[in-house]
Amino acid sequence: MQSGSKKQIDVARLKAELSAASVELLSAHCATDRIRLQYSPQDVVASADPVALRKAVTSAEAVFRFFSQIEAQKKKVDGQR
Repeated sequence: MQSGSKKQIDVARLKAELSAASVELLSAHCATDRIRLQYSPQDVVASADPVALRKAVTSAEAVFRFFSQIEAQKKKVDGQR
């Protein structure tokens, strides 16, 4: 199978990695909900370790950007059908 960059990809590996990422994202979502339901954003900013908070925000932003790119590409492909 060809990707957008015309290189061969291992589709089975991609599907397995996406499935594993989905489970890990669900876990992160649950952990985030536990914090969100117990603490206000103000509490988190005032009390959390700044380094840990920066790392969490940076990771969340990176995941958001990546899946936003995937969503945009999917809409483009779906629009061509």
